[in-house]
Amino acid sequence: MSPVQQTFLAANEASEHRPLIITLFALFVLATLGITIWAGRQTKDAADFYAGGRQFSAFQNGLAVSGDYMSAASFLGIAGAIALFGYDGFLYSIGFLVAWLVALLLVAEPLRNSGRYTMGDVLAYRMRQRPVRTAAGTSTIVVSIFYLLAQMAGAGVLVSLLLGITSDAGKILIVALVGILMIVYVSIGGMKGTTWVQMVKAVLLIGGTLLITFLVLLKFNFNISDLLGTAAENSGKGAAFLEPGLQYGATGTSKLDFISLGIALVLGTAGLPHILIRFYTVPNAKAARKSVNWAIGIIGGFYLMTIALGFGAAALISQDEIIASNPSGNTAAPLLALHLGGVDSAWGAILLATISAVAFATILAVVAGLTLASSSSFAHDIYANVIRKGQASGAEEVRAARWATVFIGIVSIGLGALARDLNVAGLVALAFAVAASANLPTILYSLFWKKFTTQGALWSIYGGLIVAVGLVLFSPVVSGDPKAMFPDADFAWFPLKNPGIISIPFGFLMGFLGTVLSKEKADEAKYAELEVRSLTGTGAH
Repeated sequence: MSPVQQTFLAANEASEHRPLIITLFALFVLATLGITIWAGRQTKDAADFYAGGRQFSAFQNGLAVSGDYMSAASFLGIAGAIALFGYDGFLYSIGFLVAWLVALLLVAEPLRNSGRYTMGDVLAYRMRQRPVRTAAGTSTIVVSIFYLLAQMAGAGVLVSLLLGITSDAGKILIVALVGILMIVYVSIGGMKGTTWVQMVKAVLLIGGTLLITFLVLLKFNFNISDLLGTAAENSGKGAAFLEPGLQYGATGTSKLDFISLGIALVLGTAGLPHILIRFYTVPNAKAARKSVNWAIGIIGGFYLMTIALGFGAAALISQDEIIASNPSGNTAAPLLALHLGGVDSAWGAILLATISAVAFATILAVVAGLTLASSSSFAHDIYANVIRKGQASGAEEVRAARWATVFIGIVSIGLGALARDLNVAGLVALAFAVAASANLPTILYSLFWKKFTTQGALWSIYGGLIVAVGLVLFSPVVSGDPKAMFPDADFAWFPLKNPGIISIPFGFLMGFLGTVLSKEKADEAKYAELEVRSLTGTGAH
């Protein structure tokens, strides 16, 4: 049987059990909508909408952070990358996990102590409010939209596999449906609704991944060596599949791309807006630190299990079948579930439907978190403090956030439709690069350098943002490659798929130059206040 026939058999098998699949999806959507409506009724003011009333415990927030972080990239993209490229694909798992150490050691506690709702609060404490809030809001929205692209792309390939949709119009419709759902979640539920959805999703994702890991290991009598050996043999690449260099070692450019990817993954988490705002949902800095510890444990366990997901797919499914289903391997995990249960059996269809529903839950929870981060930043930083000059009421801020949610949802639907064939792990890596280029230098300088000025902050944010996004636009991700957003066009002159190796140092450099070349003097008294607050929590909201 040819790979294409096998893939269509998988889709047909899914279609025979379509009522079951649709029922599982509908149950999850209805359950999460119920949670959202319930939480919406508890949302009384801006503090509830932005920070869930700061009522979540360290464990609850750690679970929600895990739910926010383990996105479609983690579940679909990494499994696909490992299934196609072996060792090199697993580097995503390592990078995503190690990144948490930077967040824990440098950012989580001081940020929770220094801000109120957004990154802009931290910067505005010791600098001129209007320009830095505008810059922080702009950066937050751009990073969030990059991240949203990955989730939308994941949703498109996942649901089209399940429902046997092959037309581009059908896939775009699915992307639109996800966008509408995320607008509803955020508009009604705010941070409380989003947090509960993320907690439920984290439990489902860990449970689903544990089940697949157990079934894969059972298939190989819990002998990991056999699993890896079979994966290498079945991949058609032999021992090279288990060694570095399959994806990133062929040329000097690809090696450089690997270094760029690694830098972006390790430094990006500490600058991701939807992760940063989660630190404000706990009552104090100690809980913020503990929640990161919980998140590291949960996320670490999950990423270890991606070995079984990716190498299991490589061992049990032919490379051609994975590629025929989706060129970037995004459907490897659902296809693995189908094969573990039996391609021509009801059990296989049930497993496929269950794992796909979990993946869909993952996407919905993450897009809600991203949309909340960007709409909150627009409403709190740009609308309330720049446009209304601090005169907006809490109710007006929340109303502005809801309108921003609609706008960001529409933009994400449009861009997600274009990105539907790209590997979602690669797309998320771009968001990490942009976050590490624009947000991280500014946050670190603001918290730890007393001479840092408003000009330094603006140069750092805009410099990092413009260079990172500019290099992406002229890279093989957008054009000049069969898997690009615009495969038929070619205006790519930047050879790397990830700009981190250039844009991240550039962001730090611009922050330094902007400060030393600035005519204004930093308010050192304000910095002393911020230092005390960030280290001790005195005066924190």
